[in-house]
Amino acid sequence: MQNFNDLAAFATVARERSFTRAAAKLGVSPSALSQTVRNLEERVGLRLLTRTTRSVAPTEAGDRLLRTLIPRFEEIEAELATLNELREKPAGRVRITAGEHPAIAVLQPALKRFLPDYPDVQVEIIVDYGLTDIVAEGYDAGVRMGEQVAKDMVAVRIGPDIRMAVVGSPEYFKRFPAPQTPQDLTAHKCINMRLPTYGGLFPWGLEKDGREVKVRGDGQLIFNNLGMRLSSALDGLGVAYMPEDQVLPHIAEGRLIRVLEEWCPYFPGYHLYYPSRRHTSPALSVLVDVLRHRGS
Repeated sequence: MQNFNDLAAFATVARERSFTRAAAKLGVSPSALSQTVRNLEERVGLRLLTRTTRSVAPTEAGDRLLRTLIPRFEEIEAELATLNELREKPAGRVRITAGEHPAIAVLQPALKRFLPDYPDVQVEIIVDYGLTDIVAEGYDAGVRMGEQVAKDMVAVRIGPDIRMAVVGSPEYFKRFPAPQTPQDLTAHKCINMRLPTYGGLFPWGLEKDGREVKVRGDGQLIFNNLGMRLSSALDGLGVAYMPEDQVLPHIAEGRLIRVLEEWCPYFPGYHLYYPSRRHTSPALSVLVDVLRHRGS
């Protein structure tokens, strides 16, 4: 902190070209400010300012240091200004791209809490299963699984770990015996999903005791949304691989039967991500705080 304060004092003097004006700006005495700069020069082992009775100017070393410091101090000042803006009601549009499940299971419930408190904020959510380049497409943020977030993005966890479920209706399992292993699914009518990310049918990822199996079963139905897969399973048209939270109420009421439960482990939940090098708007900042997952 001493280095930071001394650097800030030096930058102020160098910009003002006067100890007197800089001291007035910083609220200290000129003699105290002069001593602060001398202490900094002693620590770095170089003279940073040339002093005469009439003027103060940075030396070559001081000028080089100043060029490094100014952008960073401006960045800090901009961030402080952003914090001040957060005292007022945020406004404007926040554009988010997300898959269908996080849009329904995570974003939609959060909007119920968020929107009444921020009437001047407009949230646009585009459901997209592809790995969208949010910068190129003009989005403020995206939602993906934790392991799918690019390393140059800020990632904020917004939900708990997720688990999938393999389900079918009681009527379906009266006609077809319940599968005991993932391989048994090849004999079933699988309700599949096609995603652009995979370039084909979405594989059913099953795992038990460290053994991973990717199942691509055959079936008469292929969809690209959750609702029709769920409705088809409820109608007895096949078995479906669904997010657990979407089917638990139907399992509890006996409309669906879960199979291969021991083959469905938990995996990292959803993260909201946005560019680390972009100034975050106040509207996005408050939405991130509402979405932030605070569980263990």
